[in-house]
Amino acid sequence: MFEEFKKFAMRGNVLDLAVGVIIGASFTGIVTSLVNDVIMPPVGLALGGVDFSNFFIVLKGDRAVDTLAAAKAAKDVTLNYGLFVNAIINFLIVAFVLFLMIRQINKLTTPAPAPEAAPPPPSEEVLLLREIRDGLKARG
Repeated sequence: MFEEFKKFAMRGNVLDLAVGVIIGASFTGIVTSLVNDVIMPPVGLALGGVDFSNFFIVLKGDRAVDTLAAAKAAKDVTLNYGLFVNAIINFLIVAFVLFLMIRQINKLTTPAPAPEAAPPPPSEEVLLLREIRDGLKARG
C-alpha cells in the first residue's frame, strides 16, 4: 500500500496541489451561492415561504426575536440549525461533484491492461510423452 501511495505522490507536484486548493476554494464559493441564492429560495417557497437561514432556537436571551440577525444584534445565544441545513446541502453538492471528477480522472489515468503473456514452453517430459503418443498413433 505504501508503494501505491509513493507512486501517487510522485505523479503530482506542489503546483498541482496549489491549483487544486485555489479551484476548490472558488468552487466552494460558487456552491455556497448556488445553495443560498438558487436552491433554498424555491425550497423555502415550496414549504410556505420559509427562509432556512432564519431557522434558529434562542438558548439564552430574548426569545421574541424574529430573525437571526436581530438575535445576533441582541447578542443572544442561538442554535442555528437552518444554517446547518444549508451547510449540509453545500457539502453534499461539493462531495458529489468531487466524486464525479475523481471517477473521471481515474478512468483517464487507469493504464491499459497488459497483454497476456505467452504460456511457458512445455517441459521435456511433456514433449517426450507427446512423441510417444504420436508414435503409437502412427503404428495404428
